[in-house]
Amino acid sequence: MRGLSEAGRFARFAVVGGVNTVVHYLVYLATWLWIGYLVAHVLATITAMSVSYLLNCRYTFRVRPRLRTFLVYPASNCVNLAISATTMWLLVEVARVHPLLATLLGGLVATPATYLVTRLILTSRNRAPRPGPGESLPLGRTS
Repeated sequence: MRGLSEAGRFARFAVVGGVNTVVHYLVYLATWLWIGYLVAHVLATITAMSVSYLLNCRYTFRVRPRLRTFLVYPASNCVNLAISATTMWLLVEVARVHPLLATLLGGLVATPATYLVTRLILTSRNRAPRPGPGESLPLGRTS
């Protein structure tokens, strides 16, 4: 993550999000009439998750993909799914917004929280606990 400011990482996250949105939206468009808008949204989110993981590892946070982070990564998508699906439901059922617009707006609303969770998951690797009183740091580590 060296060399990139937080704003730079968020900008890259937004670009990856754009790609992810295209993947998501294409799956959503192909399925929403047959399986309903919320189920289509869940299916589209699951489909786009692998692309998002790899792009965020390589492009946004510049970390190596690892099995551990891949297995935990869905947590960031769960945050996205919960916020975006709730937003979609409110927009469609309460505000009477068309489902095709509601899915895009739901994703926009969920983006900041999703970024924070994704950053935590992908960049918190190998953090050793701080030593307690009377314990020393491992060799080569400083406080």
